[in-house]
Amino acid sequence: MEPEGKKQIPLRLSAKLYAELSAWAADDFRSLNGQIEYLLTECVRRRKGANKPEQDEKP
Repeated sequence: MEPEGKKQIPLRLSAKLYAELSAWAADDFRSLNGQIEYLLTECVRRRKGANKPEQDEKP
């Protein structure tokens, strides 16, 4: 069984992307790591939602 908790991964970013994400994180009062985790979480949440079959709307 895999232990629960956060995993560490190496991540390479261009200097430009790093600067953009750092500025965005500062605007949102997050650390750079926190901002990346937030953005990835949102992308996964949206992807899961996009894969759900559309329900027929009932009048």
